[in-house]
Amino acid sequence: MVTRLLPIKLKIKGINMSIKKIIIILLLMLFFLGSVYAGSTKKVSVLYVKISGTINPVQLDLLKEGLSYAESNNFDIIMIGLNTPGGLAKTMRDMVQVILNSNLPVVVWVGPKGAQAASAGVFLVAAADIAAMAPHTSIGSASPVAIGGKDVPETMQKKIKNDLMSLIRSMTRSKNRNYLWYERAIEESASLSAEEAVINKVVDLIAVSPHDLMVQLGKRGIFLENSVVKFSEDEFSIKEFEPSLRYKFLAWLLNPEIAYLLLLGGVAGLFFELSHPGVIFPGVFGGICLLMALYALSILPTNVAGLLLILFGLVLFILELKIVSYGLLTVGGLICMFFGSIILFRFERGVEPIPLSTILPSLIIIGLLVLMVMYLVTKVQLKPKTLGIEGMIGSLGEVIEWSENRGKVKIRGEIWNAETTRGNTNLEKGTKVKVVGNIGLTLIVEPQN
Repeated sequence: MVTRLLPIKLKIKGINMSIKKIIIILLLMLFFLGSVYAGSTKKVSVLYVKISGTINPVQLDLLKEGLSYAESNNFDIIMIGLNTPGGLAKTMRDMVQVILNSNLPVVVWVGPKGAQAASAGVFLVAAADIAAMAPHTSIGSASPVAIGGKDVPETMQKKIKNDLMSLIRSMTRSKNRNYLWYERAIEESASLSAEEAVINKVVDLIAVSPHDLMVQLGKRGIFLENSVVKFSEDEFSIKEFEPSLRYKFLAWLLNPEIAYLLLLGGVAGLFFELSHPGVIFPGVFGGICLLMALYALSILPTNVAGLLLILFGLVLFILELKIVSYGLLTVGGLICMFFGSIILFRFERGVEPIPLSTILPSLIIIGLLVLMVMYLVTKVQLKPKTLGIEGMIGSLGEVIEWSENRGKVKIRGEIWNAETTRGNTNLEKGTKVKVVGNIGLTLIVEPQN
């Protein structure tokens, strides 16, 4: 029995439509919606923030600036390029807090090749949502040390280590990383290369560049907006964050050699102003340099004894102008400044003592400045005085009126009371005289031969 299939028709509000027409319309609608969706596909945007150098308040400001910029400009991911030997524990905690509370996924890449994430940098890697390292980089050595690089006293060290280990344990467990190794980095100053870090599940990936890292993340997938998103190489963009002028200035200022040169500039400016009061510019310049140097020294690991030796050298230079020491005070001042410069900065990760190649030329310039000032002061003191009553000695004039051995003379357009040293010598009006001394405001004159 053959059954004939008749076209099935539906009646919707008076309109007859076959199933074939309905399918065609649905296919057209799906094609149209797919075209609209494909045309509006948004690239995954990444903001790359480079943090290099010691961990200090300036780096914290940079991280905050970068995160704020990324959120306000609708970036999807913030990537931190990290290369640090460590730094201040308090600043590290603040940076970890910023990373953990970020509204955007935070990716930390230790790079480029040869970079490190040591000490405080280990905690920044642990806090990241995705942690990666470039080949030939290292991570570790997170044992706490005192500001001068010395070991912390045993009791305090135990408290600090326990506190740091609890922090890093909670972060690495939540990120499914090897928290046992992170504890060893604090307890035993353990370190790993990039390859070893991936094998031991300390970090997630090895990537030669930020671009390579994003390619790998695109294949692997990353959690964005409550779902895991995968993307191709053509579906992401990376923009490098340009730090503000404020950050660039403060980063320049916190260079130990810059801080040292500013300190010496402040010392030289104040010395010149104190030796020549009223010049103004050296005093203003020196004051500004000194204040900027003191700001930098308050953040850098500064040895107070070194700073005091340099300032004591300034005191000796000033005393040289007041006391005849035949240069001994100047030599003593230079010796104080030399030893003060050597011990000014204590060794700490990322901060090295000032090299002799910077110290010696700087002190030579300071010494030459002191000698120049001493020469000018001595020259002024030896030069005959030309102002005031004493400056009149040797001047020539003529008699205006005279009675016995007293009278009035006109010198330099001024009329002065005068006496003579030759007893009751009577000088006629118009006689040329020469000033040879004074008694108070009365000039002692003699007839000019």
